[in-house]
Amino acid sequence: MHHLPHLITDLGFILMIAALSTLLFKKLGQPQVLGYLIAGFLVSPHVPFLPTVTDKVSIQVWSEIGVIFLLFSLGLEFSFKKLFKVGGSASFTAVFEVVFMVALGYLVGHLLGWNNIDSLFFGGILSVSSTTIIVRAFQELGMKGKKFVELVFGILVVEDIVAILLLVLLTAIASSDTFSTAELAFSGLRLLFFIALWFVVGIFLIPIFLRKIRSLLEDETLLLVSIGLCFMMVMIAAGVGFSPALGAFVMGSLLAETPEGHQMEHVLQPVKNLFAAIFFVSVGMMIDPKVIIERWDLVILVTLVTIVGKFVSTFLGAVLSGQGRKQAFQSGMSLAQIGEFSFIIAALGVSLKVTSDFLYPLAIAVSAVTTFTTPYLIKVADPFYRWVEARLPEGVKRNLDQYHASFSQAGEQKAGTLIMKTYGMKILLNTVMVIAIMAAFKAVVNLEIQKYLQESPWAGGISMFICLLISAPFIWGIVMSGPSLRAQRELEELQKLRGLQAGLFVGRLALAVILLGVLVSQFATLKVASGVIVAVIGVAALAGQLWVQRLYQFIEKNFQKNLTEKERKELVSSSVAKNFLPWETTLGNYDIAAESSLVGRTLRDLSFKENYGVTVAAVFRGAKRYFAPDGEFVLWPHDKLICFGSEEELQSFHTFLEGEKAAQVLEPEMTTRQDDYRLSSFVVLDDSKFKDKTIRESGIRESYHGMVVGIERGPQRILGPRASFTLRENDLVWVVSDKKQSQVTV
Repeated sequence: MHHLPHLITDLGFILMIAALSTLLFKKLGQPQVLGYLIAGFLVSPHVPFLPTVTDKVSIQVWSEIGVIFLLFSLGLEFSFKKLFKVGGSASFTAVFEVVFMVALGYLVGHLLGWNNIDSLFFGGILSVSSTTIIVRAFQELGMKGKKFVELVFGILVVEDIVAILLLVLLTAIASSDTFSTAELAFSGLRLLFFIALWFVVGIFLIPIFLRKIRSLLEDETLLLVSIGLCFMMVMIAAGVGFSPALGAFVMGSLLAETPEGHQMEHVLQPVKNLFAAIFFVSVGMMIDPKVIIERWDLVILVTLVTIVGKFVSTFLGAVLSGQGRKQAFQSGMSLAQIGEFSFIIAALGVSLKVTSDFLYPLAIAVSAVTTFTTPYLIKVADPFYRWVEARLPEGVKRNLDQYHASFSQAGEQKAGTLIMKTYGMKILLNTVMVIAIMAAFKAVVNLEIQKYLQESPWAGGISMFICLLISAPFIWGIVMSGPSLRAQRELEELQKLRGLQAGLFVGRLALAVILLGVLVSQFATLKVASGVIVAVIGVAALAGQLWVQRLYQFIEKNFQKNLTEKERKELVSSSVAKNFLPWETTLGNYDIAAESSLVGRTLRDLSFKENYGVTVAAVFRGAKRYFAPDGEFVLWPHDKLICFGSEEELQSFHTFLEGEKAAQVLEPEMTTRQDDYRLSSFVVLDDSKFKDKTIRESGIRESYHGMVVGIERGPQRILGPRASFTLRENDLVWVVSDKKQSQVTV
């Protein structure tokens, strides 16, 4: 007779009872998480009538793996870009609500006589709402699409990020056993630095790796690759002193930016479900009914603190961020519960052995109660709001309305905000790269070089030279790089603030000099460092245009390409792309400066199509618009060109304009210009008047008041065909035309 290891029998008990519990809860229409918790309670030592888990240490390890997969899956659903899309109101509300609840929990803990660590973890437990429970409640109540629901989803996205940061900060505080404000601030800055570093390096390397192996990726290999990358980042995070959960979340967020992210999420789902079930069952195993029975008054008190505190903090945060009273009220009622992250924070305190025994079962009991109350709170939010509104003083209503209206007034953007949007992120990421390279050389490379050269006095100089060489493109980027592509639509306004350009350059140069000083001082004395900085600036002025600039532009171009690869692929395959632009093409918007060398020349003479692959679709001259201008059209100062081409072609055209300093490229104003155009197509039939004629002879420009931008001939696709291209039967012709003009029959 074979003897099964305890781990296998324990897993068998856990999964069998978990299956029965979740089936029952699904039948009753309750969240599956509660079924897992009940299953864990049933296999715990507190229930003597059922088999009990014996190998608790192994189950705890499995539950930690479950947390890793939970956070990895959350990262795959998240993506960094989603954070920038949720809006300032949701971001402010989420941060305000989390800070409010952490402070409230800390205060309540102290009033109850708890120590600092218990009170702090208690505040963390109360601060994060349950995404799973809220989404499910909205689905059951049919509320998706309502205005306040969008705000709630945005708040949940930011809450998840803040919760990750909270996990790291709580770990740092618990490990040091102190509560120093300075140490907390340092931990926060260190965390943000590493996240930014991982973001830059990950976005640059991971998509390249996936592109190289894309032809080999099937479900099985994709699953193994994704899990391997996940645990690689888990080990890196643990190696630099952060929690494994943070590493899993960051890698998931990086992979979410790739075209494979959605498929990875799909193939990972069964694995995540398995380990998540084990995690929640292990949470349920720690429910001590004696604690709950003995402290039932505490459970009720904390439940009331959770519901009231979450409602008040969310309502205040939403109102302060400019939301209307009703949306803020409904959002507050929707977020009045705690869930999965609360379990993770409570489990962290237990694993670190810094929290009291009663805190864990208390968190689970409050989560279970608020899970049941959430649907009812959402349902009664509207009638309860009307009841409160009827009793609210008119003066308060008037002041709140005036405050809300002030957010709707579009004011002129401040210069500081404009500069931060245009250059801030680029300067920040380049600075992070310089600091990271410096730290890596100081901690690792310099020591290895000294060992190899047997403590030679030249070792520091060699390390410094190599470090400067690798850092040079990023230092050049801090001082000389152009505006962020995401903020280029602001350049027109930025040019009006010419006085700031000189100051901005001086500020960027000063930052670069400071970084150079710090870098050199790591390997040389102050006197030597001063000389090296002067020499480096001189050499950079000469060599910058030769290789540093090209290398930086290569890095930036590939970073932008990797960052937008997913969106470009989705755009190509989406119905929007098929209804507007064929293949991988887009529109670029360019201003012609008064001193430009392009002024006074015809489009035929300039030969943009032949030289750069771009086609001028329209020219805006003051209030006039010239759609599909012919080759004899002459460019004037301050003309605005709408150009059509692939991303690479537009980038090439942009590079030309930058070199000539003839114009400034703006981000495509798709929201204001795209509606003026229409992309239509037709097939050249046997009896078509366009058959066997060149595009110039066919008269399509005159018939459509537009221009031919693409031809599909069987499997062949010709983007931007020349005017001499001859149309054949069965050709599919794509034409961009002015919506205000009518089409003709072909």
